[in-house]
Amino acid sequence: MFSPEVLPPASEIALKHSHSLQIMIRDSIIAAGGWIPFEQFMNLALYAPGMGYYNSGATKLGNAGDFVTAPEISSLFGRTLAQQAAQFFMETNPADILEFGAGTGKLALDLLLELEKLDALPRKYLILEVSAELRQRQQILLNNQIPHLMHLIEWLQQLPEEFTGVMLGNEVLDAMPVHIVNWQGAIPLERGVVWQNDQFAWQDRPIQDTELLTIAQQLTLQINPGNDSDYAYVSEINLAAGHYIRSLANSWRQGIILLVDYGFGRTEYYHPQRNQGTLMCHYRHHAHGDPFYLPGLQDITSHVDFSAIASAAGNSALTLLGYTTQAHFLINCGITEILTQTPVEDTARYLQQANQLQKLVSPAEMGELFKVIAFGRNFSNPLIGFKRGDMSRLL
Repeated sequence: MFSPEVLPPASEIALKHSHSLQIMIRDSIIAAGGWIPFEQFMNLALYAPGMGYYNSGATKLGNAGDFVTAPEISSLFGRTLAQQAAQFFMETNPADILEFGAGTGKLALDLLLELEKLDALPRKYLILEVSAELRQRQQILLNNQIPHLMHLIEWLQQLPEEFTGVMLGNEVLDAMPVHIVNWQGAIPLERGVVWQNDQFAWQDRPIQDTELLTIAQQLTLQINPGNDSDYAYVSEINLAAGHYIRSLANSWRQGIILLVDYGFGRTEYYHPQRNQGTLMCHYRHHAHGDPFYLPGLQDITSHVDFSAIASAAGNSALTLLGYTTQAHFLINCGITEILTQTPVEDTARYLQQANQLQKLVSPAEMGELFKVIAFGRNFSNPLIGFKRGDMSRLL
């Protein structure tokens, strides 16, 4: 049972901001006839202009924010990812990098510095960022740290019409709004949000969206193999992620896509025992399961169904180049060798980086839950990140 008393208190300014967003979402529910799909609630809570979590001015990443991503943990992550990008650039030139949702800009910083060292800089480093606040933070960081490379960096408002190069998305898919489905026996219902007794509440309704209904019906046999009429199961379906992959394919001429996120293949994602789904909220480094708590002040995420991502890519004529754990990918790309570039005699720095490496690759930390998946277009050469430990058979 979720208890907000265990979470750090919000400031008066933050509470006012959250209340304003709550009223806006409430009004949207009323305007829609009293009910909206959870996907719409999540979209407003995260992305409402000027008010949603990713479009407000609060610090989100790092120790002062709500969660920490791999680039924030260590420069080793970006430097190792650069080895995979460098392989592509050495075989395909000229080409660009396009990063989606660049966070604080730390990944871009580490990638560019390492690619410069490898003499494998891209023609352009493009950043597609929906958050104006994060875009400003990225610009400040990169301008302060690598002013000599700023001529390579461009911020985009939309996908380029044609793109050749490496596309990167680190923890992008998990923040896409999801639909929630409640299976009652063999009958899937869509879980939505109502305004009741001056607060948000859940309410299920028959599924109206044809695509969502088709997927939910296909999953029914997997989650309820015994066709038990009393069986109850709640989980997420991410339609936005499939649309995202298809939109990337439409603007892409040649290159590779690398997506890093936490999740599973479909068999594990919709395992009969995982009957409460994967929806999770992050507030001031505390994880909990109530998406209605302080809208606009917390992140809302769900794990990624990598089988659905692979299916959408295949339907868009993209080639699956690999799927593995973050640990295998980073080790394949040489993260341990990069660590050895720090002298052991520099004890404090070496031990700090060794501890960071452990967080990135340990099964108890990010090593196994986080996966890396890669797709190619007009590029099918084996990628170094998947030379060992490929798990494509599990998709």
